[in-house]
Amino acid sequence: MSDVGPSRLIGELTFLEISKFLSEGSILCIPIGSIEQHGPHLPLNTDVVLAEAFTRLIVSRWGQAFDLWQLPTVSVSLAREHEWAPGTMSLSIQTLTALMRDLAREIARSLPARNLMIINGHGGNRGILEALVHDMRSDFGFNACVLHPAEFAPIDEHAAVPEIHGGRNETSIMLAIAPHLVRQDRIAQLKNPPDGEAVAMAILQKGVTWPWTTDGRRLADIGVIGDAQAASAAFGQRIIDHVVETAGGVLKQLLDNQRVPGH
Repeated sequence: MSDVGPSRLIGELTFLEISKFLSEGSILCIPIGSIEQHGPHLPLNTDVVLAEAFTRLIVSRWGQAFDLWQLPTVSVSLAREHEWAPGTMSLSIQTLTALMRDLAREIARSLPARNLMIINGHGGNRGILEALVHDMRSDFGFNACVLHPAEFAPIDEHAAVPEIHGGRNETSIMLAIAPHLVRQDRIAQLKNPPDGEAVAMAILQKGVTWPWTTDGRRLADIGVIGDAQAASAAFGQRIIDHVVETAGGVLKQLLDNQRVPGH
């Protein structure tokens, strides 16, 4: 990579280098995050930081093997469940849909690569991305998938409260990749753990979807659903390493899909 600079960022190439270094078989990686409250201890751009970090690490680990290239980040997405909090920004479903479709159209027009991996840093985007990945394939000709790094975190079945937002998992990853952004002294403010049963019924109930927000006392403690006090950089690094290694198999499957009729 010495001849194309220190990274595989599309934005760092010149227009003359696009056709030189990218081909139809290249894989484009696009991080998508969110600007939303993450409790008193994590910044509004936590999901952006996570999405970009996972993308950067995946590209660094697998870039040569699978010819990966990182696209610019989509930073604002769907965050209606947090809009009670100052600083939270949320697009409408219509706007995010239009944005992602326009991006796909422009990517297909301007770049030769036809493989696409979306790295999603915000759980609230999962539903719309599951729908849009079909558009990416059918309307724009991409062999595409969406990676949800947060869902690779280990599940503690004995935890009093499920890890949903701003708790042990997200805080641990932030401690591992951006400790300077974690207000560790404010974690002690989280003294009223949510009602685990209420969280399970409102957010995790099998076969039912409910609208919910993170300002309800039973569901969250100062916007947090989980146990941030149990967070550690070591645990965060374990999650990161697992996600990055797992991504290798996903990337291989993505390329295999390109060669299978019907994909």
